[in-house]
Amino acid sequence: MAIKNISKNKIMAKNTEFCDDILSKFIGLMFSRPQKKALILKFNQEENISLHMVFVFYPIDVLFLSKNKIVIDKKENFRPFTFYKSKKKAMYAIELLNGTIKKTKTEIGDRIGF
Repeated sequence: MAIKNISKNKIMAKNTEFCDDILSKFIGLMFSRPQKKALILKFNQEENISLHMVFVFYPIDVLFLSKNKIVIDKKENFRPFTFYKSKKKAMYAIELLNGTIKKTKTEIGDRIGF
């Protein structure tokens, strides 16, 4: 399944993995190597999403989406061994290759499809 910025008509990732249970969301990218696969973390309801980069040894970009898949927050160059909490309530967090947000010119308010 691909992730696309519908507002900008740009593909953000071609290969994805869907994480919707507590264990897969907690593990995320821990102990992995940089990859071309994006992770879509889905939560049961909109909430302020807290993410960690513990045991992730490379930076990533993260988009936070509303239940309608609108970008409501973003974190570029999310560094290893750091933490981040979304500024607004979101239902999805999408973990992407570092530089994807800048490359696709993704902004708050853009609609994302997957």
